[in-house]
Amino acid sequence: MRRDKTETIKPAAQPVAKSVKGQESLDEGRRVLAIEARAVQTLIGRLDATFAKAVDLLARCKGKVVVSGMGKSGLIGQKIAATLASTGTSSFFLHPAEGVHGDLGMLARRDALIAISNSGETQELLQLLPYVERMSIPVIGLTGRMDSTLGKHCDVVLDVSVEEEACPMGLAPTASTTATLALGDALAVALLQKRGFKEEDFARFHPGGTLGRRLLVKVKDVMHAGPEIPIVQHSVGGMAAMLEMTAKKLGMTIVVDEGDALLGVITDGDLRRFIQRGTDLVSATAGELASRDPKTIGPDDLAAKAVEMMERFSITTLVVTEGDRDIRGVVHLHDLLKNGIV
Repeated sequence: MRRDKTETIKPAAQPVAKSVKGQESLDEGRRVLAIEARAVQTLIGRLDATFAKAVDLLARCKGKVVVSGMGKSGLIGQKIAATLASTGTSSFFLHPAEGVHGDLGMLARRDALIAISNSGETQELLQLLPYVERMSIPVIGLTGRMDSTLGKHCDVVLDVSVEEEACPMGLAPTASTTATLALGDALAVALLQKRGFKEEDFARFHPGGTLGRRLLVKVKDVMHAGPEIPIVQHSVGGMAAMLEMTAKKLGMTIVVDEGDALLGVITDGDLRRFIQRGTDLVSATAGELASRDPKTIGPDDLAAKAVEMMERFSITTLVVTEGDRDIRGVVHLHDLLKNGIV
C-alpha cells in the first residue's frame, strides 16, 4: 500500500547581514585602540623629573642595561632590550626564572636593571632583587602599582598603570603592555639623544638590511666610473652624442668643454624633444644640444641622498663631481634599486 508523502518546504534561512557583523568588529577594534591610545596619552602628563632621573641612571651605566620581566611583561622587555641595543646601549633580556636558576652570572656590578611587572608582585622577578642589591646594581622599575614590593625596592620607579585594559574581561594584558612598551621607547630615545647618537652610529648596528644600506652606502660605491661614463666633447655632432648614449646604456651622456670639465648633459628625453621640434641632429653639436647646469652629487655623499634628489627633480641620473665640474662618474636610479637603496 502506497502512502502519499507530503513534501515539507522549509523557509530559506535568512543570511545574517555581513555589514552588521563587520560593523561590530569595527566598533570593537576602535574601542580597543581608543583605550590603548588613552593609556599612552596618560603617560605624557605623568612624566616628571623621575623619568629624567631614570634616563640619567641609564646614561651613567658603565656596563650593560639588563631588562627582565615575566610573561607578557617579559615579551615587552625583550623588545625594550632590543631597542636599546639597536640605538647604542649595550643591553640584553634576562628571563627572571632562568636568572634564579643559574643565569644571574650574566649580571655584573657595572650593570643596570630595568624590572617590569604590572602588579609589582611577580615572585620570579622579586627573587632577583636581593642579588642585585648585594651587587649594588641600580634598578629602574616599570610597574602599575607604585606601592608594590617592586615599587618599594627600586632606585627609580616609573608608573605604567592604566585605567582599564582593552580586554572586555579586564584579564588579558593589553593597554598595560602598550603603555609599558611606549614608555620603554621613550626611555630608549631620550637616552640616545642624551648620548648624541647619530645616523652613522645607527648604521653601524644595522649593516644587513635596507636601513643599513641607506645609511652606509655612498654614491662612489654604486656609480659608473672610468670607461663606463658616457661622455662626449661639446664640439662633436648630435649623432655622435646619441651613439655614445646608446653604447653606455644609461639614457644620457655628459658633455664636456675643452678642458674636460662638465658643461652639461643630453638625455633620451632631450633627444626626443629635439626630434619633435625638427632639430637637425647631424648639424647640431653636442654643446648646442646639452642642458646646462645639470644636477650633480659628490662621490662621498650617501646614496640615499641621490635617491632623494632624483625624486625631488624627477630625474633618473646624476653626474658625480668633485666640486662643481670635475667629473667622477654617473649614478643611475637602476643602480640604487639594484643595491637596495630605494
